[in-house]
Amino acid sequence: MQHDFYRPASMSRFQIGLNKDGFPISWNNQLASPSILKRFFAPMAWFNIDPLSTEGADEIPYAIEDFNFDYSEVDSGVPVGFWRSVGSSFNAFFTESAIDEAAHLAQQDQFDYRMKLLSGKPRFQKVLEKVMRESKWGRILPKGHGLGIAIHKSFGSIVGAVIEVSTDVNGMLNLNKAWIAIDCGKVINPNTVRAQMEGGFTFGLSATLGEEITLKDGRVEQSNFHDYSILRLKGSPDISVEIIESGNEIGGVGEVAVPLAAPALTNAIFSSSGRRIRSLPLSKHGIKIT
Repeated sequence: MQHDFYRPASMSRFQIGLNKDGFPISWNNQLASPSILKRFFAPMAWFNIDPLSTEGADEIPYAIEDFNFDYSEVDSGVPVGFWRSVGSSFNAFFTESAIDEAAHLAQQDQFDYRMKLLSGKPRFQKVLEKVMRESKWGRILPKGHGLGIAIHKSFGSIVGAVIEVSTDVNGMLNLNKAWIAIDCGKVINPNTVRAQMEGGFTFGLSATLGEEITLKDGRVEQSNFHDYSILRLKGSPDISVEIIESGNEIGGVGEVAVPLAAPALTNAIFSSSGRRIRSLPLSKHGIKIT
């Protein structure tokens, strides 16, 4: 763990303009991140382009007329490499958190807000509708409970997720249940798709909650699982997976659930507590799970 290539540390900034109805008419996003491709093909740095770092942010499905995206390659001095779902792993957190904040500012339901912005994108809408129905979105929740939603396309597949969280009397966070819907085109083996959705989402939740690499005196401090916390079975939510057989071109399933975990979870925390999380992992904010 101390001698590896690491997931790029990234930061994103937004300026979003809303019209009188609360919908985005302008979207300006600046991403700063190390280049993953630069290690394999140095000339990428000359052009300030890295499609692996910008994927999931340079194009979004929402209908926003004035869309602008800028990428700045920043060399942190830490060797970086491929991490499951690559750029989408952090860009989905940025974009789906931003759209959730816009919905809240517009005082609109997060599901309805997304559906309106996805007008003309029937595949995205079907995924959202499926995960909304399965999670019974809009139901009255017990005090301290919250639902978070997110949708993202990567590797040719569209995935939507909802997660329900709650806080116990000791302030510990409970991950109650998650619902996932996927349109990966033509499905060959449904069991493989479900397994990858469950595993990928859990992998993403673990990173969101407490996985962090820190450096001291130029050296990685974490060495093994005694000082690098991962999500355990007792803290994992029950996960329900629904597959939409669209018959479109086959998309990936091995990485596509990972990007949904962070935004869905942090949006659920906001729903349950009013606390907006804008940086990860959650352990840095004093959030612990049972």
